[in-house]
Amino acid sequence: MATGRNHRPATRSRGIPEATVARLPLYLRALTALSERSVPTVSSEELASAAGVNSAKLRKDFSYLGSYGTRGVGYDVEYLVYQISRELGLTQDWPVVIVGIGNLGAALANYGGFASRGFRVAALIDADPALAGRQVAGIEVRHVDELESIIDTNGVSIGVITTPGGAAQQVCDRLVAAGVTSILNFAPTVLSVPDGVDVRKVDLSIELQILAFHEQRKAAEALASEVPEPLAPGAAPRGPSRDQGPDGDIPAVMPA
Repeated sequence: MATGRNHRPATRSRGIPEATVARLPLYLRALTALSERSVPTVSSEELASAAGVNSAKLRKDFSYLGSYGTRGVGYDVEYLVYQISRELGLTQDWPVVIVGIGNLGAALANYGGFASRGFRVAALIDADPALAGRQVAGIEVRHVDELESIIDTNGVSIGVITTPGGAAQQVCDRLVAAGVTSILNFAPTVLSVPDGVDVRKVDLSIELQILAFHEQRKAAEALASEVPEPLAPGAAPRGPSRDQGPDGDIPAVMPA
């Protein structure tokens, strides 16, 4: 099977917009679920709903792939799975190294979805000598001193960084110098890379902060909905009646 080192996806050369590329995995996930249920065809509306986009955008995205579906029938699910997988480069083997085998790195190593999506964890790497030689998800952890030789031996072009923020840039520099050209960064820092190197950042704290913003906004909207509407000009104020006090027996305003 071909490795990813000498094979790059053709999306850029075909002129597919980056926004479309970002949506292709969403379509693939929805299509894979349909395929697992043996659904043969799907309409653009049904697939768009499953992927969380509108159908016009989906049809535009698929037009870049040369796939237009069949009127009255829809899209062939298995063919679209193949077509999108090929466009994303998932019909070949992509060896990946994970650097930083703490809780997050170990969790990623144990993730079972890599292999079914075209990725193979070639090595787990950590700077802690105490971790070297240990088995995580059936893979031996290697010391960071071996990083360059591991990348060269396995033809790795994709690296995953799950180190603390302070170590991430140094690890990134070594990955790039060794020939890695795509990096998935989970470290809480922004990496500096040369032209020709792609970085995708996954920051869980930022995602949680965005969710906190939406929760705060929803709480504010709920509070605002409970505030009484303003009175029309000249309208009598709402409250206890002139004939009944707060307790219901004594007038609110006693006669002089």
